[in-house]
Amino acid sequence: MIASSIVAAQTFPTKPIKMIVPFPAGGTTDVVARIIAQRMTESMGQPVLIENRAGAGGAIGADLVAKAAPDGYTILMHNLTFPLSSVAQTLNKRSPFNVDTDFAGISIAVYVPFILTANPSVPAKDLREVATLLRANKNLQYNYGSTGPGSAVHVLGEAFKRDAKVEMEHVAFKGAAPLKQELLSGRIQIGGDQLSTSLAEVRAGTLKAIATTASRRIAVLPDVPTVRELGYPNLELEGWNGLFAPAKTPKDIIDRLQREVVAAIRHPEVVKRLNDLGAEPAGSTPAEQDAILRRQMDQFRGVIREMKLD
Repeated sequence: MIASSIVAAQTFPTKPIKMIVPFPAGGTTDVVARIIAQRMTESMGQPVLIENRAGAGGAIGADLVAKAAPDGYTILMHNLTFPLSSVAQTLNKRSPFNVDTDFAGISIAVYVPFILTANPSVPAKDLREVATLLRANKNLQYNYGSTGPGSAVHVLGEAFKRDAKVEMEHVAFKGAAPLKQELLSGRIQIGGDQLSTSLAEVRAGTLKAIATTASRRIAVLPDVPTVRELGYPNLELEGWNGLFAPAKTPKDIIDRLQREVVAAIRHPEVVKRLNDLGAEPAGSTPAEQDAILRRQMDQFRGVIREMKLD
């Protein structure tokens, strides 16, 4: 068995690799996946094909990978929503998979700061002023959008409501791109996603950045305060995109994929493209990736249980 695993890893890949993105085209996860997949295609000698399987806050695409053959030919590109939605679905006994047992980590590919945004019509310059506005106007109806139940914005939105003692209605979308369109139109007032999804709109003034959940201010948007600065330290959450394979994928194949990801994100052309998105190349080991997931799951498990997210 060990010998056959080594042989498989030495010849891998012998056919195209499918990289599942559990969100629609156009969001940060999709864009990052396409950049990395293009470089992996060139270096591995086989196509790395992107397949968008959106829905349920990323759970539909994740479930597809969880049930795929553990041979390295079906992998998942996900983001910080992965551990949060997994906690929510597990607590509500609705999860079709178990993030702890059904996946093998490959690597955190990039770190991408997460920002909360508002339609320019919202008369508040940051998240603290949003809270003040809502508390002072009890009849004001604000909606906040997320990429699905248990997604990062959903969890952050509910945590904000609790900590700020305000009310907002949650509206779920299938991905960051449709969420952004509704935010731009003003049909929802508050939203958010990884930086690259809305950086152009923030710079153009068609969206307003009201906070970053990162531990420090973002270099490309230095005037946007962190949630900790604004008095909401419980909302601090680092953004990332990472790759996963089905559980029981041979270690030699995981190691090969991890090396390819690291090589891809260190290629000068890829570094430039990622930096233009506000993304920082990472290239973690599977163990480091697992530690990040567990830390974020533990951080928000209490909020998710308390809010009964579904």
